[in-house]
Amino acid sequence: MKMKMKALLATLVGSVLILSGCMMPDSEKAGTMIPYEEQIQSVQNAVERYQEASGGLLPIKTRDQEVDQYIKYPIDFAKIVPDYMPEIPPNAFETGGIFQYVLMDVEENPTVKLVDLQIPESIRSINIRKGANGGRAPIAETIADNVYKLNYEAMGFSGSQEVTSPYTGRGLPFIVNGKGQVFVDYSIDLYSALQEYDGEIERGEDIRFLLYADHPVVPAYSLPYTVDENGEPVFLEN
Repeated sequence: MKMKMKALLATLVGSVLILSGCMMPDSEKAGTMIPYEEQIQSVQNAVERYQEASGGLLPIKTRDQEVDQYIKYPIDFAKIVPDYMPEIPPNAFETGGIFQYVLMDVEENPTVKLVDLQIPESIRSINIRKGANGGRAPIAETIADNVYKLNYEAMGFSGSQEVTSPYTGRGLPFIVNGKGQVFVDYSIDLYSALQEYDGEIERGEDIRFLLYADHPVVPAYSLPYTVDENGEPVFLEN
């Protein structure tokens, strides 16, 4: 009963967030969905000032060390607003936006990046259907070792589910591993990125950096990828 109540509350909260976004004026709503470079730079400056004033500490929330590397270090705006910047960016989740501000490379060069929260919201909708299926993820076919394509029809969907790529605007499919965890498949985006990359890639190297090295959004909720003998993206075996 408690688990059902938690699921119901999560659904209601998600619905409220979606409805509140829908009631915004179009101009205001657009401002919550764009990764403005000046806003990112403003947060970057605030992080650096905080770090200097605190003797090297970073304004981040505590997360389990086993969590996805791209969401491991979320920025705690309570530590930098208003002392180091006047307000939280409008596109941040805390103010109704679709992005979570995070830090990457915290040891060497703490860098502000964004997580597109529309992606975990889409994953959540799949997980709800999965829960209705006894917690199992129906499999349509095997894509790679321990990586599978979902059977959406068996889950009650009218068709395949996709999420819009923050890098190319293309539709990206979902995949699932043997534990039933759902991820976004960035293979097509990585294939395009590899065509434009002039550097050397070693087999076994995680190539997801190609997506966010020059882009504000990180590929959260994804599996690691490397290249095969032909230099094309494949899932990196754990």
